[in-house]
Amino acid sequence: MSESASWSVQKSLVQALKSDVALVGLLNGQSVYDAVPQRAAYPFISIGNAVDRDWSTSSESGSEHALTLHIWSKGKGKMQCFEIMNAVRRVLHDGELIVEDHELVNLRFEFSDARLDPDGETYHGILRFRAVTEVSASVL
Repeated sequence: MSESASWSVQKSLVQALKSDVALVGLLNGQSVYDAVPQRAAYPFISIGNAVDRDWSTSSESGSEHALTLHIWSKGKGKMQCFEIMNAVRRVLHDGELIVEDHELVNLRFEFSDARLDPDGETYHGILRFRAVTEVSASVL
């Protein structure tokens, strides 16, 4: 069995988000974090849960990845949160990521949710994407 593509998928996803000029403008910088620094300036994106499932066929070794992203905003109302969520969706849905030692079969948007956090001032957007990868023929 080959190594999981999960870390490579995450690295490539973060790079795609940090490289998008429109998204960087909405975030006021490349504010996409795996580990959010203390006192991070709002708005920002944090990488949430990453679930990896076997998606192999009788002839191909593959994985299905469920990737959760969190958008954090202190804008007035949900508008800023929705703008960032839409930009993330535009960058990633059907995106073409370079995944080390693997081929990305597809990357699809699954759902989003926007809500006011219990603190009454932070808006929290949640997006889930599904990626399917196969081991690259050069690795086999």
